[in-house]
Amino acid sequence: MDKNEKQQKYETLIEQVKAFSESERDEIALMANVAAIVHEAFHFWWTGFYRVAGQELVLGPFQGPVACTRIKFGRGVCGTAWKEKRTIVVDDVEEFPGHIACSSASRSEIVVPIFSNGEVVAELDIDSENLATFDEIDKLYLEKIVEDLRLTA
Repeated sequence: MDKNEKQQKYETLIEQVKAFSESERDEIALMANVAAIVHEAFHFWWTGFYRVAGQELVLGPFQGPVACTRIKFGRGVCGTAWKEKRTIVVDDVEEFPGHIACSSASRSEIVVPIFSNGEVVAELDIDSENLATFDEIDKLYLEKIVEDLRLTA
C-alpha cells in the first residue's frame, strides 16, 4: 500500500471513529468497535487496547490471537509507552529491550497512549507479522484516532 492510499484509508477511519465516539458512551463498547474498525481496514496481526489498572495494563477489547493479559508499568513496548507517555514505533520487536513476546508471529509494533487529564488511561497496541510495518503516517493518524475516543478510565 502506498503512502497516499494509507493516508486516505486513515482519513476514512477517523470519520468512522468520530461517529462511534459521538454515539457510544460505554468505553469498552467503543474500544471494541475501534479495534474492529482498524483491524479490518489494515488486516494487522493484532489490534487492541490495554487499560491502566493500578500499576499494570490490563487487556481490553481486541481483534486477533490470544494476547498477554497484564503488563507491568515500564515493561515491554506497552509498559514503556505508558512510562514515557509517548507513542512508540518498533520496526523489529526482537531488537526492543525487554520486549514481551505474547506471540512469536509478531514482528513489528506500534503503541499509542490514550490520555485523560494528562495521564495515560489506556493504550492502542497494534502488532504486525511483518518487519517495519509502521511509519510516521501510522503514528500521526493513530494518535488522531485515539484523541477522538475521550476515554476516562
